[in-house]
Amino acid sequence: MFDAREKVALFIDGANLYSTAKAIGFDIDYKRLLKEFQGQAYLLRAYYYTALIEDQEYSSIRPLIDWLDYNGYKVITKPVKEFVDSAGRRKVKGNMDIELAVDAMELVDTVDHIVLFSGDGDFRSLVEALQRKGRKVSVVSTLKTQPPMIADDLRRQADHFIDLASLANKIGRDPSERPARPQTPVHVDEDDEDDDY
Repeated sequence: MFDAREKVALFIDGANLYSTAKAIGFDIDYKRLLKEFQGQAYLLRAYYYTALIEDQEYSSIRPLIDWLDYNGYKVITKPVKEFVDSAGRRKVKGNMDIELAVDAMELVDTVDHIVLFSGDGDFRSLVEALQRKGRKVSVVSTLKTQPPMIADDLRRQADHFIDLASLANKIGRDPSERPARPQTPVHVDEDDEDDDY
């Protein structure tokens, strides 16, 4: 699937990857994730996208973002938007799809192979556009959940599908290494519409 001569870029939809790993029961070790792909090909860039709630005194995702920023990842964040739905419930929304798509299209002439960590069906058009530019695209998500975390049309469009569950022993964190967390990370619904999973 990978050629050692290929220049590869990783595009990680942070909220989607977090949800997928949690659904199949493991934590990602981001240092091991980088090493895994550096061992497969020439890893040019690794991008991580997430929305942040900025007015919180403490954000449980902030230590991860800071660590990624200092350890080989290009982190792209934006503040979430808050709104009240028709039932009067407070909701937050933070979709990073456009930022990821723009960065991938800007980098397309520099890389040979793009690895997208997301199962979001909205990325099917991006994958198709990257392929029209002659690039291979692998998508990482899972079929091990019911329903699967990957949209069928995204899986069909990709050149390669990598089930995250098959990477668990290579990029998963040993549970004994897990630091104590004061609270569960807050991951934002990317939009209030149903995703095509």
